[in-house]
Amino acid sequence: MTGTKTQKASRIVTFIDIGTNSIRLFVVKLNPDCSYIVLTSQKESVRLGEGEFETGLITGEAMDRAVMVAGRFVELAHSFYTEEFVAVATSATREAQNRYEFLSRLRKEAHLDVQVISGREEARLIFMGVAAAMHLEKEQIMVIDIGGGSTEVAIGGNGGCNYLSSLRLGSIRLTNMFFPCGVTEAVTESRYEEIRNYVRNEIKTVIRQARNHPVDLVVGSSGTIINLCDIAARLFHPGDPNRTYLTSSDLKKTVPIICSLSLAERRKIPGINPERADIIITGMAIIDTLMEELNIAGLEVTQRGLQDGLLADYTSKMEGFPLLGHLSVREKSVLLTGRAFGINEYHARTVSTIALELFDTGIAVGLHTLGPRERELLEYASFLHDIGSLISFNNHHAHSYYIIRNSELLGFDNEEVLIMANIARYHRKKLPKKKELEMPELDEQGKLIVTILSTFLRLSESLDRRHAALIERVFFSGIDNNTAKLNILAREDCQFESWGVDNEAKNFERTFGLNLDHTIVRSDIHPGTGNL
Repeated sequence: MTGTKTQKASRIVTFIDIGTNSIRLFVVKLNPDCSYIVLTSQKESVRLGEGEFETGLITGEAMDRAVMVAGRFVELAHSFYTEEFVAVATSATREAQNRYEFLSRLRKEAHLDVQVISGREEARLIFMGVAAAMHLEKEQIMVIDIGGGSTEVAIGGNGGCNYLSSLRLGSIRLTNMFFPCGVTEAVTESRYEEIRNYVRNEIKTVIRQARNHPVDLVVGSSGTIINLCDIAARLFHPGDPNRTYLTSSDLKKTVPIICSLSLAERRKIPGINPERADIIITGMAIIDTLMEELNIAGLEVTQRGLQDGLLADYTSKMEGFPLLGHLSVREKSVLLTGRAFGINEYHARTVSTIALELFDTGIAVGLHTLGPRERELLEYASFLHDIGSLISFNNHHAHSYYIIRNSELLGFDNEEVLIMANIARYHRKKLPKKKELEMPELDEQGKLIVTILSTFLRLSESLDRRHAALIERVFFSGIDNNTAKLNILAREDCQFESWGVDNEAKNFERTFGLNLDHTIVRSDIHPGTGNL
């Protein structure tokens, strides 16, 4: 995985992760502008490491299952006209004495060449996959991923990793070690402590080293942590079933509940993946001990992991990608999402620039008191406001809402995505009454933010209705006699745009309780297009 990928046309690339517990497939269409579209994402449990860690050999049955699933995934990928495969194998394969037999069968029977990666490389890729979705500035994060055969710990920030470690601790490995006949019955407190003591001894070096790298946030990846978070949310936060934060206290309360159940009962716990019920206890012991020894009060849970890191690593080597290197995760995510749907970037940047001028000068004259966070959301929503036009121009504002609401905009939380989607939704047609706002998840402040920012976006859209970038500058000069004064500098006649502003006067009054008076002055200065 070295060198630079030259990207002259759209290309279908398939990423396959052969893990100890499951095999994952990720097929994406990569565009020349570095945007991408996920065509399919699949996962199948194969238990490749089942019975291996005692003998050092992948069993024949496990190898058969893995080769069969890999072959099916390759066939599925070819149905999408895949041009390139990037396939890696992790703990179970790298430790197996018969790994070359396994790799040979994958090549001959599944027609798949697989690279076996080291534990540290696995940790690096997992970190890349997780960090690529986060809005990091100076923050340092720790990523913990519990797999079937190993546990990866990575620490770093926006500039990359500064600590990587891979531990021979995994849910399948420890289950085979402590429960060779399976965990069919309840697990006693003393037995659970035996597992934790083993984990505690194995992580001594990591604990000592990790303490030298202070972090601002801990993120948990992998099915084990996701399942434990879902279980705790349903047990202790029934009003918040989609909770993505697992506290140490909730985990401590979850442990005795899960341990007290038989395998059949564990499979029925709300939030658990039934296929993981036989290995959840040892995985739980790993994260329980790590959180205790590292004094982690809670961690953010993510669905992202190794396959996302494979994609991030691949795109980082694409020709042209360095041009995006100066952008934040949020900026890059918005830009590539817009490009994936073929937006008119020139118009989008023009409208975004005007909207920010209205926002900034609106603060200066006392029109509103919103801050930097809201300004940023206005910028991105303005850039994406026409994204729904790919589906149909008629009602494209509604299509824009749906696309933004359901796109994987990396670096944003759910509330921020919802705010941006609604700003785009109300950039044309009628502004909604409060009871009509499509945002039950937002509080009154959130609704107010949408109303104010969508009003600025509507004015901005009116001032570039011909997509000609005729406006050189826009600013509020003051508020006098219950009237906001708006000054517009244009490089040629803008009667059409002036009518558009007049049409927004009633909406402006409804939002701010002020009349709107605008003046257009001719200017010979060519306008800039702004920056996303």
